[in-house]
Amino acid sequence: MLLKIVSFFDKPFFKNKKSITIVWLVASLIAILPKFFRNSYNNYQIYKQVFWHVVQQVPLYTEYPAEYFDKNHYGPIFSIIIAPFALLPDFLGVVLWSLVITAIILYSIHKLPLKELQIVSVLWICFNEYLIAVQSFQVNAIMVFIIIMSYVFIDQKKDFWSAMLIALGTFIKLYGIVGLAFFFFSKNKSKFILSLLFWSVLFFILPMLISSPHYIVERYVEWYVELVHKNDTNAVLGSYQDFSVMGVVRRFLNDASIPNTPFLIIGLLLFGLPYLRTKSYPNKNFQMLLLSSVLIFTVIFSSGSESPTYIIAFVGVAIWYVIQPKPRSKFILFLLVFALILTSFSHTDLCPTFLIENYVRKYSLKAIPCILIWLVIIYQMLTSKFEATPDE
Repeated sequence: MLLKIVSFFDKPFFKNKKSITIVWLVASLIAILPKFFRNSYNNYQIYKQVFWHVVQQVPLYTEYPAEYFDKNHYGPIFSIIIAPFALLPDFLGVVLWSLVITAIILYSIHKLPLKELQIVSVLWICFNEYLIAVQSFQVNAIMVFIIIMSYVFIDQKKDFWSAMLIALGTFIKLYGIVGLAFFFFSKNKSKFILSLLFWSVLFFILPMLISSPHYIVERYVEWYVELVHKNDTNAVLGSYQDFSVMGVVRRFLNDASIPNTPFLIIGLLLFGLPYLRTKSYPNKNFQMLLLSSVLIFTVIFSSGSESPTYIIAFVGVAIWYVIQPKPRSKFILFLLVFALILTSFSHTDLCPTFLIENYVRKYSLKAIPCILIWLVIIYQMLTSKFEATPDE
């Protein structure tokens, strides 16, 4: 039976980059249409109103129950990003938004310095997790694009554009700041720093073109207050967020008062240790492991992480897996299967609601496989032998 399954997935269709690209685009469209017709696209409605609220110069981070539930948590620059979609009727806006974010995450993964079969494998591994993400209409796919392309542009010696993406990601959701992790791979660090300053100033003032300077400055202050408040409320036990290292500990110990700071300090120390291996920087496997680490770290150390956020981490998991030397050990295979089951499929109809509500969400179990894999990545970066590879 196992041999038949392996033989089935060994067909050319499953190894073709064009095939999986089409599958992603078609599946994303099929996944979001029922959501639209059931009027279940609240996140998109929040995004659309960010543009109109900036134009109207009204508060960005308060509740508007007549328009949507929940609140906006993105920076003022997002009003510029969403503008082309907000100006369209909802149906066209929702469809184009979903197709565009699918296209850009596909583009970024295609640009990875991996072999074609490895890229195809990454896309198949992440397929289910992406369907979860696309149905939420969130910006997580944009964050994957920004993080990956921040690295790719530095690898291609295009520091100006890498800095642009890092600044943009930071001004949208703060997550983009993790792109600075690739700074040490830059061959022209002074150009990178100057570019980062240039783009930061530009993205700060750009929303003023559709509002006013005074209004935008006030909104940044308002945004800071909102993010501090959101960070405090994320730690509530049993919420749909805090699928993080801290959330796992808080929920297993049933203590919402456990602070984030000690975990963040330890996490940053572990994250930074591989940078001591400066001679390994030019090695592509070392760089791919660091990229995987960044993608996973961004999610597992954020108290705001929820199920759709895990597309960011799961791309990191997939990249880590495909670069493992063959034959892959049983332990490596176990970790991938463990992540597919507990991280990816645990939030689908394949998992009984009783298990999701009483175990997976209650104890932030979705985070555990990614935490384990991240620790393995750190160990591999500290102990593996990375031979220096000449610049192309």
